[in-house]
Amino acid sequence: MPPTHDVLPAGHDFAAYARAHWPRLVVTARLLTDDPAAARELVRRTLARMSASWRRVPRDDVDFHVRRALVRGHLRRLRGRRAARRRTVLVLRFWEGLTDAEIAQLLGCSVGAVRAHVRHGLRAAGADAGRLREVYARAAEDVVPGEVPLTEVQARGRVLGRRRVAVAAVACTAVLVPGALFAADRIGAGMEQDGAYGVRDEGGAASPVRVVAPGERVTAGDGVRVWLTADGAHWAVPVPTARPGEQDDTGVPRDEPGVSLRMDGVSGGFLLSGVFHGLDGEPDRVEVRTGDRKSTAKVLVLAGSPGWGLWYASAPVSDDDMKAVLSLGKGGGDERIVTVYDASGKVAARSDRDWWRT
Repeated sequence: MPPTHDVLPAGHDFAAYARAHWPRLVVTARLLTDDPAAARELVRRTLARMSASWRRVPRDDVDFHVRRALVRGHLRRLRGRRAARRRTVLVLRFWEGLTDAEIAQLLGCSVGAVRAHVRHGLRAAGADAGRLREVYARAAEDVVPGEVPLTEVQARGRVLGRRRVAVAAVACTAVLVPGALFAADRIGAGMEQDGAYGVRDEGGAASPVRVVAPGERVTAGDGVRVWLTADGAHWAVPVPTARPGEQDDTGVPRDEPGVSLRMDGVSGGFLLSGVFHGLDGEPDRVEVRTGDRKSTAKVLVLAGSPGWGLWYASAPVSDDDMKAVLSLGKGGGDERIVTVYDASGKVAARSDRDWWRT
């Protein structure tokens, strides 16, 4: 099994984490790539990405985020190669010692897909689990990680961070400056001003996905806190809403694809949120449509529990807009508020046509 490390002190910084975990990451990358130079470059790129977003990484789930960045960065360069995906699953299972559910969450696939990769991978390798662990252990003994190139990694991270800030600044300018909106509407095909939701992207921007630990509270709106546990999603809502206090959707069957919708009164209108379930991995995006307006919702998923999670709108819906939507629904129209798309861009689930009755 891979070496374990002492628990880093609370509030540890990126440099401490990088120094402590560089050897293990290099070994894992070497088992994935079978190339010393490619392995070190993969780990350098991974740590640079983590350095750029270190403040946003949950401190009790750092290893998950680093592993996910490492394996997805590796597979992204080998897109479409089934053998590479199978090898990745075998390394995660028999070297990193992760469970099938944890691997599924890392790769954004189902537990069944992971088990299939394990079966086919073992058959192709001509070895059983015990034999493969021995092979990995011997291969790891030959790896010499060297010192972490911390200065280079942090410099790359600063460059990535500046790029993200620049992209965010351009996006904010486009939303906040009417002239920029008008120019973008004239120049960019398929783009139009979208009221409270900013700019509408007809191409379908992916939903921001955040992986959370069980019970980790996230602020979804003014006074609304949401969190996930193994038995379901939970909301703590403010007094002005029709359903103040804490609610949950525990005990709801999650085998079949579906998505729920709820409204909570907040300052400035209503916050829309709900739970999606029955998916094969993480959703690509969750789209919220209110009349002729639409936005891309944010998504929370629970580490180690793929296929379901909580979504919430990035901005409240005004009272007037919700009245218009309710009128359409009660009038017998087909107003589907929420649509969940899978990784292939296909519709995986849609909210009920008569959601407003609840």
